[in-house]
Amino acid sequence: MDFFSPLLSRMLAAPAPAFELKTLKGDASSRRYHRLTLAPGTRPRSIVVMELPEEATRSDEVVSGAAPAELPFLDVGRHLAAAGLRVPRILLDAVPERAVLLEDLGDETLERRLAARPDQMGAWYGAAADLLATMHARMWPMPRDSIAATRAFDAALVRWELDHYREWGAEALAGRPLDAGVRAALDAAFDTLTAEIAALPVGFVHRDYQSRNLMVIGDMPCPASLAIIDFQDALAGPRVYDLVALLCDSYIEIPQALRRATIARYAEKTGILAADLGREFDLVAVQRKLKDGGRFVFIDRVKGNPSFLPYVDRSFALVREHLGRLPGHAALKSALAAAAPASFEGVV
Repeated sequence: MDFFSPLLSRMLAAPAPAFELKTLKGDASSRRYHRLTLAPGTRPRSIVVMELPEEATRSDEVVSGAAPAELPFLDVGRHLAAAGLRVPRILLDAVPERAVLLEDLGDETLERRLAARPDQMGAWYGAAADLLATMHARMWPMPRDSIAATRAFDAALVRWELDHYREWGAEALAGRPLDAGVRAALDAAFDTLTAEIAALPVGFVHRDYQSRNLMVIGDMPCPASLAIIDFQDALAGPRVYDLVALLCDSYIEIPQALRRATIARYAEKTGILAADLGREFDLVAVQRKLKDGGRFVFIDRVKGNPSFLPYVDRSFALVREHLGRLPGHAALKSALAAAAPASFEGVV
């Protein structure tokens, strides 16, 4: 209470009212979140406190570029809001005290809405794709004074994430390092995949645009009913990356037909040729889901959080699906099968 009361007093410019505190369930972030429900008659009635770690500006993901001068969440959020996109309003910037007070958008993520109303999956994914197309159009080119404009999902970062998969999604799961020959073959295949992805057209990338980072704030499936969160790692990268994150979601099983229809919808909204978008999508899906599967093992083994382990197999199933749609890449298929036969044996 000694931590929260002074923050409330500063936000309200008045003595802090009585409040109830609830610590919210977090995911893999080093940040902690709390909901404060304030005494009746106080406005706002509830707020969310983002409690920051000691190294507040450090990302939980690997990022490129120089250390930021401002908390990236504040920087990127300000630019998204200026572009007319719905993000949580900042009620108090108290970064020196390791806190940011935020508008309370409730608890209903897109994942939760679809668990309750699976019959609305197509409508909600259409809305999320439309919102994504709007965000990409309004945020590219990126504002030059944004931290996101100084960071890139470049070849070095793509390759690091593939190595992260190798370390945790292959070696850690097997309980031993790869044999030298298998490691060399996997490295060569990853070099080729990295070069292809690094050559793709670029745009603004949220970096984790998926069902747990879209808040449902309205009843009708439309872009205005969705708010965007967890955008602090935004950067320049493959223009299809966020669409992959949305439609190759480890937390929700999205039918292939709906994925194809939503890709076509996004292509129509953006004017990108659907054939180009499809090839870019498959390439990035392979890389993203390899990284996700390895990352979920890392979160368990290093951070002591096993809650993501149920999504490892689904991540690798998506790798198999999209790798199977890529022409060529025989070397990558055989290298993955040799490195992690339990996950990729027989991939074609």
